[in-house]
Amino acid sequence: MPETVTPLRSQTRRGALGVDPRFQDRERQPGLDLLRALAIIVVLAIYIFLPSWREYPEMYPSWKFLLSVQNIGLHGGTAFSHAWSLAVEDQFYLTLPLILILISRWPRAALIIPCVIVVGGIALRALLAYQNPAEDVGVSYRGFQTWIYYPTWTRLDPLVFGVALAAIEKFRPQWWQPLINYAPWLWLPGLALITYGLYLGEGEYLTVAAAIWQFPLIALGMAALLVCAVSPRLFFRRVKIPGAAFIASIAYSAYLIQKLVIDFVAQFCTTHNIAPTSAPALVSVEICVYAVATILFLAVERPFLQLRHRIARREQLSVQ
Repeated sequence: MPETVTPLRSQTRRGALGVDPRFQDRERQPGLDLLRALAIIVVLAIYIFLPSWREYPEMYPSWKFLLSVQNIGLHGGTAFSHAWSLAVEDQFYLTLPLILILISRWPRAALIIPCVIVVGGIALRALLAYQNPAEDVGVSYRGFQTWIYYPTWTRLDPLVFGVALAAIEKFRPQWWQPLINYAPWLWLPGLALITYGLYLGEGEYLTVAAAIWQFPLIALGMAALLVCAVSPRLFFRRVKIPGAAFIASIAYSAYLIQKLVIDFVAQFCTTHNIAPTSAPALVSVEICVYAVATILFLAVERPFLQLRHRIARREQLSVQ
């Protein structure tokens, strides 16, 4: 989610991590939301008008995607199901200004609201996990998908960590500087939290502990690694990664198009007797996803991006 990487973006704006500063400027501009909406509409149109291309025959009504409520009541085994995270993002951006208005009028809410969200999220997942038991042991996977994995209300507490880091960096620099100075001591606990969170999800059945704790543990570990990535005391900030800006540019398109491409490659492998888990199949999937994502980016996002830049430049000249 974009709100979880704001401190990292402040570093990419200065050219750290090998990312072109122009990419940072572009992504911070409000017009990018329109470009993303256009990309979503293009991919959604493919799913609607070319049903034979879908990875699954069943698909939720198009109005749910357009209103960004597709994640509510969602279950796996449906086409374009990965758009659920986009719905969570849109709903988050809808509620965040209201929360910020409340915080501006009641400063104590800056501490109370995050604590309530974190504790409430853990408690809510615990309640839902116990209300959706599996027939044998653990949590029902279908119930977990519908009530815990996809809905927004069980995903808010992991977002708090990223939002908190962004708020500290922006409004509490006296807290931010000591925090990034502690980075050398954070990367190992961060990796440990992520590893343990992933370990909870392993096994033959879904445990109650995994349903409750996996999301916040991984999010907290990622937040720790984010601090490490922007800290001048570690080498991550100084590493130049060739091509990082381009990969970041097409990442959104790759996310949108991935399942269509994966399904095409899987059908090709089946037809030509290629094991889907073989190295050639896995490499082909990666290459094809990025190739199609590049086409989508160049055909949809980039032309409108260039048009917006020209309009913005004219407005600046007219003001001067």
